Amino acid sequence: MKVAITGTGFMGAVHAEALKRLAGVELIGIQGSTPEKSRAAAERIEAPRAYESWEALIADEEVDTVHITTPNRLHFSQSMDALNAGKHVMCEKPLAMTTDESRELVRLAEASGRVAGVNYNLRFYPLSIEAKERVARGDIGDVRSLVGSYQQDWLLYETDYNWRVLAEEQGALRAVADIGTHWIDLAQFISGEKVTRVFADLRTVYDTRKRPLGEVETFSGKLGAVEATESVPVTTDDMGCLTLRFANGARGMLFVSQVTPGKKNCLRYEIAGSSACLEFDSENPNQIVIGSREEANAILLKDPSLNSPAARRFMDYPGGHSEGYADSFKMCFRAFYQCIAAGGGGMRDFATFQDGHRELELCEAVLKSSEEGRWIDV
Repeated sequence: MKVAITGTGFMGAVHAEALKRLAGVELIGIQGSTPEKSRAAAERIEAPRAYESWEALIADEEVDTVHITTPNRLHFSQSMDALNAGKHVMCEKPLAMTTDESRELVRLAEASGRVAGVNYNLRFYPLSIEAKERVARGDIGDVRSLVGSYQQDWLLYETDYNWRVLAEEQGALRAVADIGTHWIDLAQFISGEKVTRVFADLRTVYDTRKRPLGEVETFSGKLGAVEATESVPVTTDDMGCLTLRFANGARGMLFVSQVTPGKKNCLRYEIAGSSACLEFDSENPNQIVIGSREEANAILLKDPSLNSPAARRFMDYPGGHSEGYADSFKMCFRAFYQCIAAGGGGMRDFATFQDGHRELELCEAVLKSSEEGRWIDV
């Protein structure tokens, strides 16, 4: 299976590293916003081909699959082009900028016969898959509440800047769409229940930010100060509180922030049922706390000998050998390419374009709720 990447920033590099660790997959090229960026990226990731343009990439008949890691505004058109060219597609989230776009992509993906996925990689921490299995077999009883947070600090200061802060590049939502949707996808994936209503209170901490000379790769601005050249207006959310209702009547609460000092990339959830609770922290991803009223709380470690067969499918190392953030990409892509190898059949543990479309429906409900100050049905 021969693969090419479009996008040479932070996510492009992460995809490249994960793909190189997958058996049966060959990364043959990469394409950036300019031929110079393509060549620099190809040299950096040791890919044999540096495409001069997007058109050159999708015209390459040797490319079976395209990984899309470009700014959000390009996801729709590039996914359309790739599917129309007969390629399988793994797209970074969000799938598109609007539900009209994502709905069209769902239709095209189904008609094309190609496998199309959205990179909600955080599903693939082995213990989150373990949590899903335990919920499904009734170990925690009836799911009653799902609460948690996703917090970072890489946009803490007014001088922190990246294309993601701009609505025309990212979309109207940022913290919610960029990281909050990971948490919501996980909550729905593990519980098996869909969010049906939402009440959102969002805040933009900085109405303007300082844009430096040139573009800034995601997270790299923390490495040192850069000279700001101009103030740019910002309307996207830095933080927000979401109250959620699920189809089975469960309640949920999510706090999301990209301006919390000391939180580097911290996703936490607690899923409470009628008999037990499961608690997870992505900055300590190789253990999960099982809470109980009648006996001492227990810590379950990531260990093939202790975990379910479903979780073991996405482990490569024995107990005591940590698997973390980078491994979640590898395992997401493993599920994706196993599906392609099965002719599009078999298990679809990864998020599909339909899942990506539903996340955009939810984001539109969140935005409307925050603007109107009321509950919105999803």
